[in-house]
Amino acid sequence: MINLHDVKAGDAVLVEYEGNTFEGQVLEVNREDKQVCVRTGEQVFWYNLSDLYPIPLNEAQLLKLKFKKDDPISALGNGNVYVRGPFTVKLYELGDGQPATRLDYRDEHREIKESITVNQLQNHYQEMTNFHLE
Repeated sequence: MINLHDVKAGDAVLVEYEGNTFEGQVLEVNREDKQVCVRTGEQVFWYNLSDLYPIPLNEAQLLKLKFKKDDPISALGNGNVYVRGPFTVKLYELGDGQPATRLDYRDEHREIKESITVNQLQNHYQEMTNFHLE
């Protein structure tokens, strides 16, 4: 399940419908009824929070969001760096093997000592750049 305060219009999420899971884009959030309107392909439907799930952030999702994998030398240690314009995402592991994420945009840096989801990346991206990541 996903937290309501983490969901914004334009975010990518997974929805479950009749036992099947689909990736979709949030069109609208009804905070009062705790429902989210999601487009999955051609279909638009309102879902309860119990039917929404975050999409784990990985290389495939970053490439889908038009990031490009950067030269391994720029990763400086373990992990991989993905670039979209002046914005970079580094996925790596801490010394104890725990996943971590570093986000850089110009002179702003965010170290997140855990793996994040696609919608969390979209929210960080919007906060840092004032543009929504689609």
